[in-house]
Amino acid sequence: MNLVLATDDSGGPEIFASVQGEGPSAGEPTAFVRLSRCNLACVWCDTAYTWHFTGDERPHRSGELFDRKANQVTLEVADVAARIAALGQRRLVVTGGEPMLQAAALAELLAALPDTTVEIETNGTAFPPPKLEVWVDQFNISPKLAHSGNARELAIVPGVLRRYASDGRAFFKFVVAEPADVDEVRELARAHALPRGRLFLMAEGTDGATLRARQEWLVPLCLEHGFRLSDRLHIHLFGDTRGT
Repeated sequence: MNLVLATDDSGGPEIFASVQGEGPSAGEPTAFVRLSRCNLACVWCDTAYTWHFTGDERPHRSGELFDRKANQVTLEVADVAARIAALGQRRLVVTGGEPMLQAAALAELLAALPDTTVEIETNGTAFPPPKLEVWVDQFNISPKLAHSGNARELAIVPGVLRRYASDGRAFFKFVVAEPADVDEVRELARAHALPRGRLFLMAEGTDGATLRARQEWLVPLCLEHGFRLSDRLHIHLFGDTRGT
């Protein structure tokens, strides 16, 4: 079975070791694998090279289109597992794109890495099948708000969100760009019983100055409403770059 991965700046598969930059595991030494393709299209997406290919008419604020052939690579699952194991990390983050689009191959990959602590970063529109779910230690769910540009009926799937909300492995991370976005987060948290102690607010931004400016008003809102704050550590350390 094969996996379709995003590419790094050299054109190879985006498999690398770094520290986790976001959410409850921030700062943890981690191996990363970035899969290609997504079922949503966020206008501010910082990994548009995983989905905004030539011919895709979904909007993105940069207007840039990426050549699919240059930004995708297909590898056998065994090859991907060997590359991850060679990084020597105990934790693995599977990100994208949207990993649930390749659930069957991903389940085979994780079965080949049984001693690894696994996080999956997902937009929360689909729950994994049992063959995949059994290998996951942590779900990092990032439901998309209205400012992402996605239609609500595509981005918010109530039954799926409630299922994640009842799973103690699931953490929720909302990208916010302005204070009014927090009202939408509060509404979603109430409607879908999302646990406050596992809910993070994260400023949208791909440079340190923007993140810091937005955190000035975001921190007081976290204090007011009992949400947790997530920074974007990798942006401060490496900028908006691939393979970091």
